[in-house]
Amino acid sequence: MMQNFEGNKVPQVDFKLHENNQWVATNSAELFDNKTVVVFSLPGAFTPTCSSTHLPRYEELAPVFKANGVDSILCVSVNDGFVMESWGKDQGLKAVRPIADGNGTFTDGMGMLVDKSAIGFGKRSWRYSMLVKNGVVSKMFIEPDVEGDPFLVSDADSMLKHIAPNAAKPEQVALFTKEGCPFCETAKEQLKAAGVSYFEMPLADNVRQRLLSAVAGKATSPQMFVNGSLIGDGAAINAWIKARA
Repeated sequence: MMQNFEGNKVPQVDFKLHENNQWVATNSAELFDNKTVVVFSLPGAFTPTCSSTHLPRYEELAPVFKANGVDSILCVSVNDGFVMESWGKDQGLKAVRPIADGNGTFTDGMGMLVDKSAIGFGKRSWRYSMLVKNGVVSKMFIEPDVEGDPFLVSDADSMLKHIAPNAAKPEQVALFTKEGCPFCETAKEQLKAAGVSYFEMPLADNVRQRLLSAVAGKATSPQMFVNGSLIGDGAAINAWIKARA
């Protein structure tokens, strides 16, 4: 079983980060003292679950965490500073701060350092998340100690539910567009003006018609989905925006 650190202070260690193409020295005191901090730790930068789900959802929900009293969100991994910086850029991070625990000192102090030599990873972090208030662990979500890489409880939604059960989550908006399409540009301008965050999926001509026809039942651009449901083309997007006002 992994160690539950609730009620204890986080390990006091120094970190050597690489941010904005330069070395940055920080420590546990700077990161945690007099702050409410959400931490999630994972096996490695650029790995599938970490890149596709774990990290992106914390970034997506960052404004909601902030609105509910969280000062910062830290992503800790036993990787070097260069790797964590590159991963952060690749993910387009603006809110989550990647924390390189290159020597595994912090992770070991948390009792979460595990041996993944069987898959060529060496010593890495077990997947977990925690809420830290003024340097003391208030709550931990630790993945079950089973074979593989379980991802059941350390996700952003579970943490947010603990902090603010009734918090409204942002809508997940996907916008299919075509390069040079004036209707697509209008839709994007309208969404931005309405303060709607969206994920744009530009489609090349050779795949646009087939893909849009398959998922939206239409081949014209733009087409927008919200929380998995089809909203429709430019006119439908405009009506959806007005209905939200």
